[in-house]
Amino acid sequence: MNIVSLLGHFSQFALVGCAAAIGHYGLLILLSEGFGTAPVPASGAGFILGAAISYALNYRYVFRSDQSHAPTAFKFLTVATLGLCLNSLIMALLTTGAGLHYLLAQVSATATVMVWSYAGNRCWTFAMGDPKA
Repeated sequence: MNIVSLLGHFSQFALVGCAAAIGHYGLLILLSEGFGTAPVPASGAGFILGAAISYALNYRYVFRSDQSHAPTAFKFLTVATLGLCLNSLIMALLTTGAGLHYLLAQVSATATVMVWSYAGNRCWTFAMGDPKA
């Protein structure tokens, strides 16, 4: 895949990420503001919702996978679990450690985890299905 195709493919991944982020941030804000949940667990819950949205859209539209869901979902969940750990670590460091507002911390976490998720999913989860970007 050449650099132009790779950038186009990453753009599709980022667009799906926007849909996942709406779910993630929506639940994060609802839990934090509406229920007084601490930022790290609220972000974790939002991350799980976003991951479900991301899997469905990435499987179908970005990577156009024809692989069986069982092994693909396992790989996706592995990448997502590591992403959740990274997200939670960044959120804890930036909210509790540095005292940043939880939404600013989440933006930083999202940017970092997005790069990790794209690399992990492109190179491992959906590696058998060559992207048609």
